[in-house]
Amino acid sequence: MQPYDDPVDQPVVLPPAQTSLVDILDRVLAAGVVITGDVTISIAEVDLIHLSLNALLASAAGVEDPR
Repeated sequence: MQPYDDPVDQPVVLPPAQTSLVDILDRVLAAGVVITGDVTISIAEVDLIHLSLNALLASAAGVEDPR
């Protein structure tokens, strides 16, 4: 008599997901992404200009105001 192989106890091996760059960009732009950064321009360790940058990347349909 052979032991019973329970399929629940066996690991499930799934093939790797095939996601294209276009699909990733579509999902990111549908939800929107905010990119922030700081830039400081200095000479001789004296800060001359400090810029705080914020950018919203989204599709036009994702950011329009539904009225």
